[in-house]
Amino acid sequence: MNSLPKYVASRTLTETTWNATLIKGDVAEEVAKLKEQPGENILKWGTGELDRTLVEHGLVDEFHFWYFPVVVGAGKRLFEGAGFDTTHLKLADVDRFDSGIVVHVYVPK
Repeated sequence: MNSLPKYVASRTLTETTWNATLIKGDVAEEVAKLKEQPGENILKWGTGELDRTLVEHGLVDEFHFWYFPVVVGAGKRLFEGAGFDTTHLKLADVDRFDSGIVVHVYVPK
């Protein structure tokens, strides 16, 4: 992981450290450029406003939803306000772990 290139999308940072490049300008445009480059898959961890931007611009090829055996009553919804219809996703794979965690992999139809 340490040797992999890292990219940071931020509205407040002006510089990065630890093997990371700051995405400057329009994040959707810059991610689209990264996707055009040869190499391995681009991974993005966590959820937040950046996810909605990537979804709105059609920049996500695959979703990995991790379901943990924990019940909570509130939280932000990944696609809320993104104008993204989740019925356009197709279940591509399921991974189950002994801990009870289940990972569903979805791709656009």
